[in-house]
Amino acid sequence: MIIFKLPDLAEGLPDAEIVEWLVAEGDEVKEDQPMVSMETAKAVVEVPSPYTGKIVKFFGQAGDVIDTHAPLAGFEVEGMESTDTESDATEETPAAETEDSGTVVGEMETSNEVVSDAALVGGVKVTPAVRAMARKLKVDLASVPATGKGGVVTAKDVKAYAASPGAKQASAAKPAAAPVVAGRPARPVAAPAPRAEASGEWENIRGTRRTMARIMSAAQAQVVATTLMDDADIHAWQYGQDITVRLLRCLWAGAQAEPGLNAWYDGEQNMRMLHKGMDVGMAVDTADGLFVAALRDVHSKTPADIRVDINRLRDNVINRSIPPEDLKDYTIVLSNFGVFAGRYATPIVTPPCVSIVAAGKLRNEVVPILGGFEVHRTIPLSLTFDHRASTGGEAARFLKAMIEDLALPE
Repeated sequence: MIIFKLPDLAEGLPDAEIVEWLVAEGDEVKEDQPMVSMETAKAVVEVPSPYTGKIVKFFGQAGDVIDTHAPLAGFEVEGMESTDTESDATEETPAAETEDSGTVVGEMETSNEVVSDAALVGGVKVTPAVRAMARKLKVDLASVPATGKGGVVTAKDVKAYAASPGAKQASAAKPAAAPVVAGRPARPVAAPAPRAEASGEWENIRGTRRTMARIMSAAQAQVVATTLMDDADIHAWQYGQDITVRLLRCLWAGAQAEPGLNAWYDGEQNMRMLHKGMDVGMAVDTADGLFVAALRDVHSKTPADIRVDINRLRDNVINRSIPPEDLKDYTIVLSNFGVFAGRYATPIVTPPCVSIVAAGKLRNEVVPILGGFEVHRTIPLSLTFDHRASTGGEAARFLKAMIEDLALPE
């Protein structure tokens, strides 16, 4: 058996979750034929077959999390010697370890299984990708019979139910199997002891939220963050101004005044890169967690073109169809949390970016004008920057240029 290991699907991500197998064990497949749908940190991608041959074994089912470079599927390939070790196309590591490599909490047993940590939502075990599919198809997950491992509702379950509106309600959820991690089942870990008044259920943080937690923790540990706050007076705006487009434009105005905020910083090498253009990472809030996707070449596009890009980005995020290349390599980040609530914030800078700007909820403020008072509309702004790469003066001048650009009528 030739072992195919999960490749790195998105530059350094440690794992991916199986959404749906597009073939079955025993099937004959062609090289580059779509084989399995995998959910990475923030996107769902199809992994093609690396060989022309027969699939003899899956190393996980829908809902299972596979470590990058861990076994994903076993093949029989004509002309290649059948063994129980990996092919030349994979890394020179065993398909399954026989000893634990050591952990800070003790030893772990070993096997060829993988973790199935689908979150429990409303009493239903389901992955974020399948949950998104159910929302799109307007399917009530509580009514879908679960056929996945450990009682997980799979994509096939949702599609089948959507095609048969009269199907019977889901049977009781199956008991979950003991958790296992990347080929090695972990000893059961008890949830924290609940307090007497607790009434909810513990659930695994997974998928996009798990990645968000990892990135935020790393950012907090690496960045020397400082935040400046001020208000932009937009009383002079002409009717029909696009708030998000204006916010994006003012970022470029800030970068022209102080290029060091539209930059990357490498703390290990003590180097920075000042970008000549601007790709803005737009923070998009979803039920599955926070996505940050790039709007490219904001500095050189018309307002109409930028609006088209914003709409496309949001649709792709909602439909979980955003290309992996749109989830990286932005030069600065914008969070427009004011569409919901809140005035100021202390947003998190994620390396290698040097800064992030957050816009709060528009509000009417009394401002002094020529000895009197007027009520003007204002936008609260919060600029967090990495103080290792930029000075307070540079950040203040960047923010001042943003405010001056936002004050323009159009």
